[in-house]
Amino acid sequence: MNTNIEYRPLGNSGLMVSTIGLGCNNFGRPKTRTETQEGTNEVITAAIDAGITLFDTADIYGGTRGLSETLMGNALRGRRDDVVLATKFGLSMQGMNGPDWGAFGSRRYIRRAIESSLTRLQTDWIDLYQYHRPDGITPLDETLAALDELIAEGKVRYIGHSNFDGWQIADAEFRAQLAGHPKFISAQNEYSLISRGVEAEVLPAVNAYGLGFLPFFPLFNGLFTGKYSRSGGPSEGRLVSIRPEALEGVDWDAMERFQAFCDERDISMLAATFGWFLAQPGVTSVIAGATLASQVAQNAEAGSAWKPNSEEEAAISGFFPVH
Repeated sequence: MNTNIEYRPLGNSGLMVSTIGLGCNNFGRPKTRTETQEGTNEVITAAIDAGITLFDTADIYGGTRGLSETLMGNALRGRRDDVVLATKFGLSMQGMNGPDWGAFGSRRYIRRAIESSLTRLQTDWIDLYQYHRPDGITPLDETLAALDELIAEGKVRYIGHSNFDGWQIADAEFRAQLAGHPKFISAQNEYSLISRGVEAEVLPAVNAYGLGFLPFFPLFNGLFTGKYSRSGGPSEGRLVSIRPEALEGVDWDAMERFQAFCDERDISMLAATFGWFLAQPGVTSVIAGATLASQVAQNAEAGSAWKPNSEEEAAISGFFPVH
């Protein structure tokens, strides 16, 4: 086990999580090693061996809805107590939870969603149950009340949300406090050195209300692994195979300045990126996906390899100014 990996409380709670988390959206993804049960087992075993405890999935993840949770349930048999299991509800399951009419935050829908996730994950409880995205229909008071019931019943231990705007974070805090419901302890939004929009309103709200922030796509689909350059990258990489258009918009001058910064300190770009993230106020754990056991080990090692001082943190921020 990687004894250097650190653990932090997730927001104002007693839920301790590893500062490097495992994003599980690749489990069941076609044309990857983790499309299979064997490949998923390898990645999960590597993560546990590396000291990673936070496993983040969602009911929609996988080549088909629910497949990521199903593969994880099989892989975690006998090891469930060793991890912090986070999943999400609130996006279309394409009828797998019955007719929903788009009201994914309703009490009716949540009741179906939690039972389905518990069955697939082969567990009696979810450590962190996250509202994937506001449905635009259900009053948040109803969603909070339904989640309160799940906590009281022991099916859920903590709740979080994903893709909330800053005002929605404040509104959720107010409504939970007013009604006496358990509060959300975490927020999950896209955040990378290239995509820094959350710094305007989301992160200030997160810090004002004591939530733990969990950035997704922190490596911008692998760009900040250091494997890409002006001339391209690995053919099997996600940016090349799935999102080639994203590479066209990369500021390669900035990337090369960042690489030079890393070379001067004899650290990898991966280590510098994780170090920058974990120096940002409110960021609790950096969720990084993987399709190979070797990638998990690299992420865990890089996550504890380097900590920037204030000048270095500012320098990295300056390479990628907020637009």
